[in-house]
Order: sequence, then C-alpha cells, then structure tokens
Amino acid sequence: MSDLASSIRSALGEGGRPSSDFDLNPDFKLKPDRALRQAGVLAPVLVRDGVPELILTKRSSALKHHPGQIAFPGGKVDEGDADVIAAALREAREEIGLPTDLVEVLGTLPTHETVTGFEVTPVIGLVREDFEIVPEFGEVAEVFRVPLSHVLDANNFSIQSRRWRGQMRSYFAVPYGPYYIWGATARMLRAWSEKMQ
Repeated sequence: MSDLASSIRSALGEGGRPSSDFDLNPDFKLKPDRALRQAGVLAPVLVRDGVPELILTKRSSALKHHPGQIAFPGGKVDEGDADVIAAALREAREEIGLPTDLVEVLGTLPTHETVTGFEVTPVIGLVREDFEIVPEFGEVAEVFRVPLSHVLDANNFSIQSRRWRGQMRSYFAVPYGPYYIWGATARMLRAWSEKMQ
C-alpha cells in the first residue's frame, strides 16, 4: 500500500494543465466571462486482498444534474468547507458514508470544467481500511468498485459521440462491466491515467 501511495503522490506532483468537458470539441466556444462554481470530488482508492479498487457511485435518476451517470462522490464547495479537499471529504462522508479519518489524501489532479458550470478539483485519497458503505438516499442509486488498473490503463478508454444541444459532442468513455463510465468522470480518470504512465 505504501508503494502505491508513493507512486500516486509522485505522479500527482508533476503539475499539468486543466481539462474540460469540451476538450474533444474544439469548435465549441466557451464564454471568456463565464462564472464557474467550485467543487471537489474524491477518488477513493481501497486496497482489498492486495488489489487497489476505485470506489464510484451511480447517481440517482431523479437528480437535476447528470442523472443516472457514474460519478465520484463529491459536490460544490459550501461556506463551511475550508477548501475543495474539505468539500470532497465531506461529500464522500455524506454520499457513501466514508469516514474522513480513514482517508489519506495523496494529492489532487488539475481542475476540470464541466458543461454544468463547475470547476471541479479531483482529490485522490487512499482509504486505510474497509468501511460500511451507506449510500445517500435520493442522491446515490448505487456504490460499486472498479479495479484501479482498469481505469488507469489508457488502452481501456475510447472516444465516443452523441448529440447534445443540437450538435455532436465527443467525450471519453471507459466502460467496466455493466457500468458505462463517461463524460466528466472518464475525462478526469483519463487525466489521472496520463499522469501514471
């Protein structure tokens, strides 16, 4: 576990440039004066039987933003949060029942801009021990695990397209079994995979 933590820390310390939901759509023009809301998401890594796994959620289909999509636990920064890391840890506690004191924060990825107007900071955290997962009713439909090796392997990503607001939009996808991981979550994972090469 210490080797995994040190290799992730080292990779995250390399810097890098921000990403966005529009990376694969250069013709889409973003307004230079747009106001982005700050958010933090946690990428919790838990090692079970020697295998590092990433914990992800499937959002409720009743939510206004990204219903039914695969996501990291997380959300917008509230007034009571010290920073985006605190927001990510708080949201993970609220959404999946992850105790904050079990998480060793290893670092952050460059920010990611979403189509919904958020500037998201992905926080990578190592979960020291297993815990009882308690999905937040009304927000989280399911909590599941994916082998970290799967989502950090660039060969498992593909570029796909669909129509959005009247035009074709391309995005990354990294499916796993019945889970279609795409959009912002896949783009942030792709950025992480590039750092781990």
